[in-house]
Amino acid sequence: MLRLESVSKSYKHRGRMVNALDNVSLEIEKGEFVSIMGPSGSGKSTFLLVLGGMLAPSRGKVHLGGVSVYDLPLSERAELRRKRLGFLFQSYNLVPYLTALENVQVPLLLAGMPAEKQRARAGELLDRVGLADRLDHKPSELSGGQQQRVALARMLANDPEIILADEPTGNLDPETSTMILEFLQSLHREGRTILMVTHDPRASAYAHKSLRLAEGRISSNGAHLAAEAHRKSRPGSPV
Repeated sequence: MLRLESVSKSYKHRGRMVNALDNVSLEIEKGEFVSIMGPSGSGKSTFLLVLGGMLAPSRGKVHLGGVSVYDLPLSERAELRRKRLGFLFQSYNLVPYLTALENVQVPLLLAGMPAEKQRARAGELLDRVGLADRLDHKPSELSGGQQQRVALARMLANDPEIILADEPTGNLDPETSTMILEFLQSLHREGRTILMVTHDPRASAYAHKSLRLAEGRISSNGAHLAAEAHRKSRPGSPV
């Protein structure tokens, strides 16, 4: 489903060349839940942006479902992201002057959905993440965990088949982190493909396969134990 073919990404930082990705080749199959681990500054966010069609590699190809992402015109690449990819960020990226409901409506508005259907869909998604009583609250009126749940609802608005999560629990307390990770697992059980970058081994344990990014190169940490995966996948209320 997702394939990187000899991908490199270099940039200048304080006068020196940095190789954030160095000749990376990788395949991620449909329905996998994969974590990418590595220390801060190892290139994890760069990797996710390249994979998600938002940052062109210096060399190499990125394929999504057989399509070479960076060979598409910008408009078609944006449409591909809108229809197939969902993004979840550590910093939530909510619009501060919009309510929770309005933030979730944004991708639906961009997709051309009628306003009444936008509100109904956004309300359903916020109810799913446990925020039915916070529809009219702005981000400043919500806790960090609540803001991340709004971001989750917004990410789901266009029903993406692939979720790219960048340190989704990095700003959260342990209890709220567990809620978010269990919610991601519930989305995985629905058949979605999830790729999550994290520096936290506890978060990585929720994935079924772990890779490591260091010095621009990907290496395998191996699959997690089946018993651990089964324990983490137990049914329950995700949020």
